[in-house]
Amino acid sequence: MRIGELSKRTGVSPRSLRYYEEQGLLTSARSDAGQRHYSDAEIQRVSLIRQLFDAGMSSRVIATVLPCVDLPDDLGVAHETYAAMTRERDRIDADITRLIETRDALDVVMQVNSRHRAKLSATLGQVARSA
Repeated sequence: MRIGELSKRTGVSPRSLRYYEEQGLLTSARSDAGQRHYSDAEIQRVSLIRQLFDAGMSSRVIATVLPCVDLPDDLGVAHETYAAMTRERDRIDADITRLIETRDALDVVMQVNSRHRAKLSATLGQVARSA
């Protein structure tokens, strides 16, 4: 299938698909006219790449992880990709910890704001009643 068809079937723009190729994440065959042609297997690969990007992985890290899919019986590749996945999982855990801390800090600010608004409402209510 050509790049437009892969784009339609995956929901990923042709520009992104070309970027994936530039980064070594995706491969295509070329016609004599230079058009890209993809196999049906690339649909699943693009889906996996999108999931990894959505998880916050960079193209560099994805390129490190994908050989595990391509060469599942290579022990060296399995060790390298496991190490890369462990680093990414640790990064995601750290991001989650920071997000929880940020959410908790926001909760405190929201509580202070709620008390402040309640005081303002009470003060404005007293002013309105005395006028």
